[in-house]
Amino acid sequence: MRRSPLRIARSFGRRWWHQLTSMRTALLLLLILALAAIPGSTFPQRAISLTDVNDYYTRHPDLAPFLDRLWAFDVYTSPWFSAIYLLLMISLIGCILPRLGVHLKALRAEPPDAPRRMEILPYHRRLDGGANESRARAALKRHRFRAVRRESADGTVTIAAEKGYLRESGNLLFHASIIIVLVGVAVGSLFSWYGNRILSEGEDQAFCNNLQQYDEYGLGAYVAETGLPRFCVQLDSFAAEFTNGGPTAYEADITYTVGDAEHAYDLRVNHPLNIDGTNIFLIGHGYTPVVTYTDRYGNTETRRQPFLSMDAALNSEGAFKFPDANFNPETGEVDADAEVGFDAVLVPSFDTATAILLGSEPELNNPVLALTAYRGDLGMGDGRPESVYNVNEEQIASGDLALLNDEVEVIGVGDVMELDDGSTLTFDGVEQYAVLQVRYDPGGPIVLGGAVILMGALLPALMVRRRRYWIRWNPDGTVEVAGLNRNAYDGIAEECDAITADIAPDAVPPTPRTESEATIGSTS
Repeated sequence: MRRSPLRIARSFGRRWWHQLTSMRTALLLLLILALAAIPGSTFPQRAISLTDVNDYYTRHPDLAPFLDRLWAFDVYTSPWFSAIYLLLMISLIGCILPRLGVHLKALRAEPPDAPRRMEILPYHRRLDGGANESRARAALKRHRFRAVRRESADGTVTIAAEKGYLRESGNLLFHASIIIVLVGVAVGSLFSWYGNRILSEGEDQAFCNNLQQYDEYGLGAYVAETGLPRFCVQLDSFAAEFTNGGPTAYEADITYTVGDAEHAYDLRVNHPLNIDGTNIFLIGHGYTPVVTYTDRYGNTETRRQPFLSMDAALNSEGAFKFPDANFNPETGEVDADAEVGFDAVLVPSFDTATAILLGSEPELNNPVLALTAYRGDLGMGDGRPESVYNVNEEQIASGDLALLNDEVEVIGVGDVMELDDGSTLTFDGVEQYAVLQVRYDPGGPIVLGGAVILMGALLPALMVRRRRYWIRWNPDGTVEVAGLNRNAYDGIAEECDAITADIAPDAVPPTPRTESEATIGSTS
């Protein structure tokens, strides 16, 4: 007789559901998920840095479109990664729910009765001297056993006791915590966002919370660019403390504005500012040299340019660019190919007693600028993005930018560097900046909670052992005790001896098992 299509479908579904919800499948999916995450750390991701993705397209114009069709630049929001993630969560939930039902049933059930032949159990003793029933129940309670008394029709009285249920509770909590962590990571990936900003001191350097104001940013899959909270931040002052050449404290006094209300805050490392669930972290520090360029017509421009540190001593590199230099007042136009740029290195503590340019201390003891000047076309008018921390190397290689000084010129605060056309660059001083990270991560508390549960569940899951203990008063007046470990536990005999001693302290020492009993117990 042929089975109906519906019965075949049900049988097929049950078989595959059983396979999906097995622990072996869950472990296999966890391994596959780890392997699937490798492309996310191999290829640049749009959610982290769109600039890096564009650079990859430039370097690999043929390969990049193919990889993009495979979601290589959006791994964690790709359909295939999401499918693995979802299957893993379903598998874990399917593993836990049946075990949870069995565990709850075991918690409500009474400890099972002893086997008829107690001598087959790993631990068995016959007591010569008897045992008091009330004392036995008190001793089991003192050892935290859950006990139940049973009496047979022939007069046999048995007390069955069991403990160690916390082991399975820990196992279930451990697996549940993995699900919680996975949910937290998924929520964070979909709904979190961040932005990094180098913020120099001063009111004119303040920024407001929108993507155009960030040096680097990343958005979750379901975060709209226009959905960021509205606030503005200004760095009033920054102080850094150093000991033995290393930072010991960063402290930034900031003013932030939400709506029409203005507030002050002392921002420190590990002491973020929270604005309606959005955290502002202080993650770094650096220097902003201030220079003034005077062109050959007497026009002046002042630049405050943050530099990027190259080492722990905060020796920093950057560039000053003046694309509007040499404005001719007679023609009303900028002289063609007369744009000026400077590659520069800032040394916070320059030691004049040595021939080494770079300093070894991060404090501003004797700051100097090491400058290399260029004149020509800076390449800033073609609309292509470029780094603000160095002069365009392609323009130099093509000859559109000409090197003006053969040797690097070093100037201190207040000093002036003079170029061949009479224009000058004055080193006005050094300001400080703070590196801020603005982050909203709704999945963070969920992941933290899951991690706490995971660590708390490991202890009972690894340390607690499930074991049972029985006391039987036979009709002939003899008393037997027996113990059984449900998990690998080398200390079952010692623990049961301690319980037996509490139950019958006046009894003759327990009789050893016979050779035949030991053989039966070892083969059972």
